[in-house]
Amino acid sequence: MNLRHAGMRVVNNNFHALTHKNYRYFWFGQCVSLIGTWMQNIGQSWLVLTLTGSPLLLGLVGTIQFLPITCFSLFAGALIDKFPKRNILIVTQTVSMLLALILSALVFTDTVKYGYILVLAFLLGLTNTFDMPTRQAFNIEIVGKEDLMNAIALNSTTFNLARIVGPAIGAGMMAYLGAGWCFLLNGLSFVAVIYGLLQIRTTPYVREKKKDTGLLKEIKDGIVYISKDRLLARTLLLVTVVGTMAYNFSVLIPVFTKDVLHMQEKTYGLMMSCLGAGSLLGALTMSFRSKKGPRLSVIITCCLLISVFLLLNGMAGSVYTFGLLLALQGFCNILFSTNCNSSLQIHSKEEYRARVMSVYSLVFAGSTPVGNLFAGYAADHYGANGAFFLCGLFCLIPCLIIIIAYRKKADEPEESAAA
Repeated sequence: MNLRHAGMRVVNNNFHALTHKNYRYFWFGQCVSLIGTWMQNIGQSWLVLTLTGSPLLLGLVGTIQFLPITCFSLFAGALIDKFPKRNILIVTQTVSMLLALILSALVFTDTVKYGYILVLAFLLGLTNTFDMPTRQAFNIEIVGKEDLMNAIALNSTTFNLARIVGPAIGAGMMAYLGAGWCFLLNGLSFVAVIYGLLQIRTTPYVREKKKDTGLLKEIKDGIVYISKDRLLARTLLLVTVVGTMAYNFSVLIPVFTKDVLHMQEKTYGLMMSCLGAGSLLGALTMSFRSKKGPRLSVIITCCLLISVFLLLNGMAGSVYTFGLLLALQGFCNILFSTNCNSSLQIHSKEEYRARVMSVYSLVFAGSTPVGNLFAGYAADHYGANGAFFLCGLFCLIPCLIIIIAYRKKADEPEESAAA
């Protein structure tokens, strides 16, 4: 009995978002689905590299997949608050499941082509354009403001635990059974998250429709709101730089594994798991300290460290050095993104939250087409080492400029990030 009570105290103190029944449904569904997502991620990257042998064409897949987020995130943000978020997520998760099953069928029937992968990647990106900001804004509906940062940290824990398990399983699947099984199991894994969403019962926030307010005016209103808020503007600028230059692992890690380390699928899966292990540790760290709220100092420190680790990756030459640097990078990535995400949601007014998070999705994931294309081009011309170094350099310099330009004033205490 004492052990049971002790366990409950650990959950209440460090994983208190799980005390919400609706969040438990959502979280457990994600636990299953995200493992499949990471299996598909590494399977798709290796499949494209095998079909084409071109880092540039691999980078183009990432560009195409995230292009819809770049183009349509602002429109999605203005629309999302007009409908129950749970219903939107059921639709987006169902579509994602069907796309994974279609890709698996193409591989199993030996009819898969690079062009087909591009089309499916674009459709998945279009789905994620609505899915990502909806999921971000849905968290606060099922846990409230007090447990929001803990929920985001737990989401990151799940995401990065899956990043360890998924690539390990996916690499084995590719080596012994073929990439098609990665896509099939991913498709089936969506059943868990769809079931969880169907069980959730909550009062949705639906923004009241106003007369004489068109979609473009709502988008403009959201952008003006962000630009006038110093904290929101600075945070989103830093996310833009880091999102563009630092998160190109789906392009750089397979190329580095193949061309620099001269290894195959298993090592690629291991390197992705190293990144995931560091990210998991970062997510657990954030869940333990989530009651303290987001911190500006953590955001600034982590964006600088992320840049430095990219530069050091450009000088790596062994599996052990590369794996260690990826783990450190993963740790800083999660501290940075969790603090930014929490700060934006907590600081935003309710009527603007979905629009703020759509801009977050735009600059965090929507910048990936530019980053992936740049990383693929750099790897094609300067090798994987050179690409890592250039990404680090172009991450560090703009971050320093933004930090200096928005340097903290005496009348702006750090705790304002959690206001």
